[in-house]
Amino acid sequence: MANLQLSRSPVAKTGMLIRRPPRDVFEAFVDPAITTQFWFTKSSGRLETGREVLWEWEMYDIAIQVTVKSVEPYERIVIEWPGPHGPTTVEWRFMPYQGDSTFVSISNSGFAGDADELVQQATDSTQGFSLVLAGLKALLEHGIRLNLVHDRYPGGLEAH
Repeated sequence: MANLQLSRSPVAKTGMLIRRPPRDVFEAFVDPAITTQFWFTKSSGRLETGREVLWEWEMYDIAIQVTVKSVEPYERIVIEWPGPHGPTTVEWRFMPYQGDSTFVSISNSGFAGDADELVQQATDSTQGFSLVLAGLKALLEHGIRLNLVHDRYPGGLEAH
């Protein structure tokens, strides 16, 4: 395996159909009153272009500064947030789908490090954003809080 090389930096990508209109799905990511029900536990404010926002995951004692690069209502959000070797870019796209549904796609790019670190960051990000989308789907479609992010790393268990 020592001869394996990457020809380009990986990009984490995931997506999910949410059976709610684009406005509702978009608002779930920009309005912390909604986002805190399926992702982080605290936020210093709403996502707006040019704004810096602090997101917290109290159960993990983690807080990160997010720089909002672009907010295009009901269509797209772009942020920059810290990675292990510098900032990475996260982009959400909200595509109307058959009536009042939305296909949400999320990509995370700009990873840095050696090949093993790049692959690890991309797979971790893909897993994390998949859990976020599943939690959002349950919340918006069924009014259920699954606590997926909270339960990903329960206290007392070694990380997998």
